[in-house]
Amino acid sequence: MAERIDRWPTGTPCWADIMVSDLDRSMDFYASVLGWRFTPSDPAYGGYCNALVDGEPVAGLSPALPETEDDPHAWAVYLASDDIVATGRAAVAAGARQLFEPMEVGRFGTMGVWIDPTGAAFGVWQPRDHTGFSIIGKHGAVAWCDLLTSDQQAAERFYAEVFGYDYQDIGTRHEAYAVFTVPGMDRSAGGIGVPAEDVDHLQEAPPLWWVCFEVDDADTAAERVIGAGGSLLGEPEEFGYGELVFAAGPDGERFALMGPSSEDWAEAHDEDDEDDER
Repeated sequence: MAERIDRWPTGTPCWADIMVSDLDRSMDFYASVLGWRFTPSDPAYGGYCNALVDGEPVAGLSPALPETEDDPHAWAVYLASDDIVATGRAAVAAGARQLFEPMEVGRFGTMGVWIDPTGAAFGVWQPRDHTGFSIIGKHGAVAWCDLLTSDQQAAERFYAEVFGYDYQDIGTRHEAYAVFTVPGMDRSAGGIGVPAEDVDHLQEAPPLWWVCFEVDDADTAAERVIGAGGSLLGEPEEFGYGELVFAAGPDGERFALMGPSSEDWAEAHDEDDEDDER
């Protein structure tokens, strides 16, 4: 069910954006895969535009800066803050490196980017008029953000110190993973984990905050990725919360798609649960 969000508590993933080599191509790609519409590209902000779902902003796209056109392209995740200067100081004190110092973005808010002690980049967003994602639970909206890194313990210490994260370990013997909550929020806000050893495309990736978009059907979305000129990083796979697809966009940027579990998978696991009860 769609839910509108007015403001995100400090530390919550609240926005995601990307710089792309060809804005029109990327807009066409994500419109095809996720059904996005877009605000006009604004020259006053480097050609930045917002992707919309039901008229609500869910992500941002902009042309790459001339000096960064050859750099790897990746989705950036921003964590909410009520005081970005204080958050930046706390991040540096906890071992982060500042990449972009806080900068006002007109009336919309203030942004900055840091590198955490495990090597993953993260943004911080202090909102004014623009509070971040304003809708969730809808096809095309952000469903989940998580950090995959080789040093989960160091990451957990860092984000707990800077943002007050509290963790619940839900990993298995095959994968180390914990979900986190933030002060003032009674549901999970994201996750931190170590890439599974048997998933090559995750092992090859640098420490990275991943963005996962919600889709009505993962298999259909996977077909749309291919049809729109992207690529799949593996076959759609079932997990405890739905069906997951890892994909790459026109610039090779990595992201995930999550749809509901297939009926066959759900029925099989219902039977397993009944067998366990017996």
